[in-house]
Amino acid sequence: MCSNVPSVDSSHEGRESALRFLDGRINYERDRAVPYRERDLKLERMKELLARLGAPHRRLRVVHVAGTKGKGSTAAMLGAILCAAGYRTGLFTSPHLDRIEERIATDGQPCSGEALADLVRRVRPAVEAMDRLAGPGGADEHGPTYFEIIAAMAMLHFADRCVDVAILEVGLGGRLDATNVCFPQVCAITSIGFDHTRQLGNTLASIAREKAGIIKPGVPVVSGVTNAEPRGVIRQICRRRGAPLAELGQDFDFRYHPPRHLEEHPAPARFDFRAPLSYPGFDGLGDLPLPLVGRHQAANAAVALAIAGELDKAGWSISEAAVRTGLAAVEWPARVQPLCRRPTIILDSAHNPSSVDALVRALDESFAARRRLLVFSASRGKDIQSMLSRLLGHFDELIFTQYLNNPRAVPAEKLAAAARGLGANGCRVAPTPAGAWDAVRSLAAPEDLICITGSVFIAAEMRAQIVARPIRAPEPRSVAQPAEMLQNES
Repeated sequence: MCSNVPSVDSSHEGRESALRFLDGRINYERDRAVPYRERDLKLERMKELLARLGAPHRRLRVVHVAGTKGKGSTAAMLGAILCAAGYRTGLFTSPHLDRIEERIATDGQPCSGEALADLVRRVRPAVEAMDRLAGPGGADEHGPTYFEIIAAMAMLHFADRCVDVAILEVGLGGRLDATNVCFPQVCAITSIGFDHTRQLGNTLASIAREKAGIIKPGVPVVSGVTNAEPRGVIRQICRRRGAPLAELGQDFDFRYHPPRHLEEHPAPARFDFRAPLSYPGFDGLGDLPLPLVGRHQAANAAVALAIAGELDKAGWSISEAAVRTGLAAVEWPARVQPLCRRPTIILDSAHNPSSVDALVRALDESFAARRRLLVFSASRGKDIQSMLSRLLGHFDELIFTQYLNNPRAVPAEKLAAAARGLGANGCRVAPTPAGAWDAVRSLAAPEDLICITGSVFIAAEMRAQIVARPIRAPEPRSVAQPAEMLQNES
């Protein structure tokens, strides 16, 4: 039975208390050595937590999305399409930029602070009961983790609000991820690349096997994977589990029309979708709007449309108008996101080699050749050498910094040393985001382009600096300004 559960503690103190409780949990997003083992990430522990909460996941129709990159963007685009089609849509993603509430959204709106506090109040007794049973001699070494609790809260929130569909983004990997307790209508794997290799393996095949752990018997799978090695793994697992498979480049495809000179003429990208045999109802949809910049986002949009096509085949009603309206309304911050002009400021969260490649290609396609300034920070455990080797030749000024709100930050001087080792000259070091913003403000001319990237954490902290201390008065609405963007996301 669905219900709109009233908030019991709607005060600021209630939210702060909830955050303190969550911050006290094991949090692998902040751990310098993230594990990926059955003894640390136990689906049985997640199942027990949900059972103690009344099994909310069993009341949800789910689309489950995994992938090395693009899974959040794909989930956001699919969510916008389904909202436009009239379906009440839950969206669970991670990590967040500013507020934890961003992770749990309904119809594009993050849950309120009051709702967050109430969710923590409801899950806390179950968590504490499991804590008491954990430890030496128990089935688990510890109780539920931060991510497990947030995922359970999301499922509970969506079940309370009677969503028609819950789109769940995998946190890490797939096979052992806390979201992998769901019973999906469709599974999707957006891409396979090198990231989290210590946890998932150092070959594309091993990474693909972990991502493909979300595939369920008989459940349709949409894959955006085009590399032959991981594609072969996914095909094999789908055959073994009797899961119908639709592949980008095989069963559906797209053509991308990049916008040009976005710093002067802001306009959405466009793309065409083709799927003559797989999704005839969507085949030939052309000149579709794409507010997210980059060819990689057109690939993500094609995966989102293929998922919608699978739902349409299963009896859901998704019109061309819903597709166009939904895509036009998509907002997904810090993904090659223009914040303002003169100078042009691009905020991005690329954190692995493949996402850096996508960023560089998008800059070359959609922004004029001009002097470019890079602000870069990264997390421990990332392939920093490969990321920097892809970035250095595309920027004229380099400023290395480190974010402050997560202990996984690599020291700025270490990043600069890595860049010098790759032949970079003139590296500047700013130990804090505030110092990095001071440095880049002093260097940038109105015609320049500033790109901030390397981690979602530096994107969040630098955005706060830009909002608090803008270079000059905001430009017109034609390019999203930081203040407007924050207002739209609140």
